[in-house]
Amino acid sequence: MTLHHTVEGTGRPLLLLHAFGLSGRTWAPVLPILAAQRQVIVADLPGHGRSPMPQAPVVPDPAGYAHEVAGLLDALGIDQVDVAGNSIGGWTALELALVGRARSVVALSPAGLWAGGQPRMREAVFLGQHFGARLANPIIPRLARSARGRRLLLGEAMTSAASLEPDEAAGLARDFATTERLPTHIRTRRSQRFLGGRDLTIPVTVAWAAADRLIPRSARLRDELPAHTTWLELAGCGHVPMWDDPGLVAETILTGTDRHTSRAPEKQ
Repeated sequence: MTLHHTVEGTGRPLLLLHAFGLSGRTWAPVLPILAAQRQVIVADLPGHGRSPMPQAPVVPDPAGYAHEVAGLLDALGIDQVDVAGNSIGGWTALELALVGRARSVVALSPAGLWAGGQPRMREAVFLGQHFGARLANPIIPRLARSARGRRLLLGEAMTSAASLEPDEAAGLARDFATTERLPTHIRTRRSQRFLGGRDLTIPVTVAWAAADRLIPRSARLRDELPAHTTWLELAGCGHVPMWDDPGLVAETILTGTDRHTSRAPEKQ
């Protein structure tokens, strides 16, 4: 399987992985800045955007996503790549590091750093929002015409929802409404968290959005990440920060992926 992806720019490869229920379009505000310096690969995770669900025995969880992304890297002839990921994309980036495919990781408000599995309340909210979005899908473009409607559609994910262009907001909302088998993604990773990262030797940066409404501070543990991890806060940003402050996010990614790199473990 080849994941849907785009490639822009030239230079050392940089892979971008989006948040749960969205698609590669979430990187649009930072893409011109990054592509001016790097070859940027923007991928839709399995079952998201225009990428199909993984086939058995691969399952739709972060380790499974990483397996499929590694296949994309193989198809592109890339051994190791700098990776920036948001939310579930950040977790997937860390899974790529575990199997030796990431030369550095920048995780923006990453999922998976909680104790035990994802909080059940968050699961219930995701499922309810997805069901509501599917019902509202025919009128999403109409809702996105007003600032109030854009806040309704995207206000939990970003602080700048009201200022988005209507077609931008509608596209992001429709990505969430049409994510293939979204309940299956949630059910598969129900009891999981990211494990095994303490021995990573590559540069790791974790940047939390200061106005994140989706991941509470109790779900931002450091115990499974290497001691040298750089911890940052993105002022004024929500859970999907690329739209709130593109310049700050791009600078965070470029700085984090330009840190001194020790070679990652060999591929497994």
